[in-house]
Order: sequence, then structure tokens, then C-alpha cells
Amino acid sequence: MREPSTEIANKQIRLVTNVGMVGNIVLSVLKVFVGTMAGSMSLIADGIHSLSDVATDLVVLLGIHLGSRQPDESHPYGHGRLETLSAVIVGSVLAIVGAAMIYRGGMDIAAGKVVKANDFVLLVASISIVAKELLYRMSKKVAIKWHSPVLYANAWHHRSDAFSSVAVVVGFVSLRLGFVYGDQIAAVAVGLMIVLVAIRIVGDCVRELTEGAIDSETVAHIKQIVNSNNQIRQWHKLRTRMVGREVFVDLHILVDPELNVAAAHDIAEDLEKAMEGEITRPVNIIIHVEPDIPALRR
Repeated sequence: MREPSTEIANKQIRLVTNVGMVGNIVLSVLKVFVGTMAGSMSLIADGIHSLSDVATDLVVLLGIHLGSRQPDESHPYGHGRLETLSAVIVGSVLAIVGAAMIYRGGMDIAAGKVVKANDFVLLVASISIVAKELLYRMSKKVAIKWHSPVLYANAWHHRSDAFSSVAVVVGFVSLRLGFVYGDQIAAVAVGLMIVLVAIRIVGDCVRELTEGAIDSETVAHIKQIVNSNNQIRQWHKLRTRMVGREVFVDLHILVDPELNVAAAHDIAEDLEKAMEGEITRPVNIIIHVEPDIPALRR
């Protein structure tokens, strides 16, 4: 049976993603409509960017659905890596969006393209900045709470949309001040930042997919839990890895060699329960119990 905390996590992730999807649909329609009426190509492009967020919202929901399935014969360690692969997709989309913003800004400067300032463009872009920043903060909070890589990536997709709207505002202000290329320069700068964020997101996912260890803070917490058990005389061969949101831990512990099998098993059980109770994400633990004899000490 799936852990209650996992069910709660999935429910919160789906909720914040669905809220974001509705917001993205409304913003994309509004931006494209006003951009078309005002002749603002930057706002139309911003609307298309919001529409791309709808696609990544769907990827998030699919990744959560597939990644939360119970282990089976073909996937005995669960399907959590499907959520990680979904994060790679979202991160890749972010990289494409950022590169497109850099390309568009550079080409517009090369072509000497200038647009007229329009007050409605400023209004819609300002609404988008506020709405997308709120969606970013909501999504990031839930992503960090439940250690969801795909939701964290999607949170940054929300912020990239806010940044593209900032570029629209900068363009508007620059036109009012007589600097005709402010919009394009801002778009290039924002695009570069989005690409760097995408590289970080994809890099973290690749690290997990290549069996990288979990973060050092969680490893230190695990060591603290082990050291706090005074029935464990020594331990070694601690190994960790991530499968989606789940932490996999295996280690060897040395106990009193005079203990019977049942007593040694109880020590291992207590350690498992301590980790499951203190670590905020799902934990899968394998403990190898050894007698505390000189030949096995490290």
C-alpha cells in the first residue's frame, strides 16, 4: 500500500499544477489577443511561451501519475525515475525557450526592428509578471516540501514566463525613454538566465539517473540517526541514491556478537523506523547486520 505521505504529496503537486494550468491558459489567450490588437510581437511571443507552460503542466501530471505507480515485477524499485525523466523534458523545454528568446532578441536587433509602445501591452505584461511569480512561489514551495524534481522544474518554467513578461515591460519603458532596443537586450539577458537554470535542472536529473548520491545534508542526517543508536557499535559501507522522490539507503552495522538473531533484527528494525520517521521523504532501507569482531571493523 502506498504511504499516506506520498498520497498527500501527489495531491498537493496535482493541485498546484492544475491551478498553474488554468492560469497559463487564461494568460496565453489574453496575451495573444492583446498582442495581436496592439501589434506587439513581443507580447504575442510571450503568450506562446505561456501556452508552452500548459504543455509542461501536462508533462508534470503525467510524470506524477506514472512515477507514483507501485513496484511490480518489471520495476521492483518502483517507477520514480519516470518523474525524473519528466523533469528532464521540462528542463529541455526551458532550454529551448531560453535559446529562442536569445535568438529572437539578437535577430530583432540585427534587423533594426522597433515596435510602438502601447499601454494595454504594459498592463497585460504586468498582470502576467504578478500571476506567474505567484505560481512560481507556490510550485517551488510544494516542490521543495515533497522533493519533486519535475515540479521544481515546472516552477522555474513559471518564472521564465514571468521573466519574458519583464522583457516586454522593459521594452515598453525603453520605447518611452527613446531607447529602441531595450526589449531585445532584456530578452537576451533573460533567455541566458533561463538556459542556465535549465542546465542546472537537467544536470541534477542526470546525476540521479547515473546513480549519484543524495544531497550532503540528507546524508549527514542519516549518519546522525545511525550514530544516535547506542546499540550500533560501528557502521560502514553507507550508500545512497535517489529514485524519483524516494531515498534508497543501504549500509552495514556492527552489533554485539553475543546477541541472538531476533535481537539483532530488532536493532535493524529500530534504525529503519527512525529513518522513516525523521527523513521527510519516502525511504527504502537495506541494513546488513554484522557481529562486532576485529575482522569486520573498519
